[in-house]
Amino acid sequence: MILITMAAPMQEPVLSTPLLSSSATTSSGSISSTSSEADDSPLSSQRFVVQDVTKYELPCKPLPGFQSYKSLAMLSGHIGSVSCLALCGEFILSASQGKDIIVWQQPDLRQFTKFGQGDGSVKALVTVSNKVFTAHQDSRIRVWKVSRSTENVFKLVDTLPTTKDYLGKFMKQSNYIQTRRHHKRLWIEHADSISCLAVYNGLIYSGSWDKTLKVWRISDLKCMESIKAHDDAINCLVACKGIVYSASADGKIKAWGKQGKTSHSLLGIMEDHSDISLNSVVVSEDGKWVYGGGSDGSVMGWERNGDCVSWKLVSETKAHHMAILCMCMMGEFLCCGSADKTIGIWKREAYGKLCKVGVINGHEGPVKCLQASPCNVGTGFLLYSGGLDKSIRVWWVPKNEDTS
Repeated sequence: MILITMAAPMQEPVLSTPLLSSSATTSSGSISSTSSEADDSPLSSQRFVVQDVTKYELPCKPLPGFQSYKSLAMLSGHIGSVSCLALCGEFILSASQGKDIIVWQQPDLRQFTKFGQGDGSVKALVTVSNKVFTAHQDSRIRVWKVSRSTENVFKLVDTLPTTKDYLGKFMKQSNYIQTRRHHKRLWIEHADSISCLAVYNGLIYSGSWDKTLKVWRISDLKCMESIKAHDDAINCLVACKGIVYSASADGKIKAWGKQGKTSHSLLGIMEDHSDISLNSVVVSEDGKWVYGGGSDGSVMGWERNGDCVSWKLVSETKAHHMAILCMCMMGEFLCCGSADKTIGIWKREAYGKLCKVGVINGHEGPVKCLQASPCNVGTGFLLYSGGLDKSIRVWWVPKNEDTS
């Protein structure tokens, strides 16, 4: 369980939209709990008035020895805290604990359309081709398809597990598993909130507070596997180079891969033997470096030995004073969002060590999710952040090493 201590009207869509990009983007790590009854909204004393969608620039406040960063825009419109973000072609998708999903148009960052209200608090989302998959607190995954009509509607087309999957399994007793005392479910069902999603090579992976990792085939939406993956809630998933990494409140990151043709098996376990929850996990593009963000504000780094598929702990950095809730990577840069309302910018150096190059301030609540744009903007990149203050902020992060 993750413990955190915390000291506008929509415009009518008028633009036409192409189908979503075929490249899939996953959301970064998310806050989690071991109970589906948990309320992820901030404490009443931490709720803030949200402005209409506006663009503005904050004055830079450079820290000695660190880079300064500009806020290019603030996007508001969610009725709850922002839980996840995904970049998809010319669009940014954001979802909230208030059950709403907003599509923002780039580059002007206008609110394009809104969908998904009333379908359960949204915990994670990924995009594949012309479909959006959203994971919810009610333990279901919903599948939305972008309409080809001029209305630009995101239409709900299915829910996982599908009815077909249910009908094929509900009659056989061997398909049921014990979830808790006197309760049984089909093995294709999650028994608690789905906290994270990842997509890779025609498969979608879902991690849940019920401690299981499930594998779904995108082509027919069938559940292929259910893995008892951890001893506590799964908080984050990421897939890279044929390996799926799961970060859990049990303090472990586990690596899963297909050694045979049909099923996944455990390849390795990463931990530092301290009593913390791992809330987020990211992997470098080449698959060599794995970093986990902890509830104590630390970032652990592991180096992969490709020859024997093993991982060695190579760094441990105290990155924040409070829990790290999300991370993302852009090349050699690691960005981590924290319950302390800041975003830390770090650069990977020799042997996987991290060097701090900047701190971003601006959110009025814990930073819940991060996404970095793969497109260079000048000599830097764009970073999108969502927080419990219900806002999304857009930052420009320089890649140069001049920290004067």
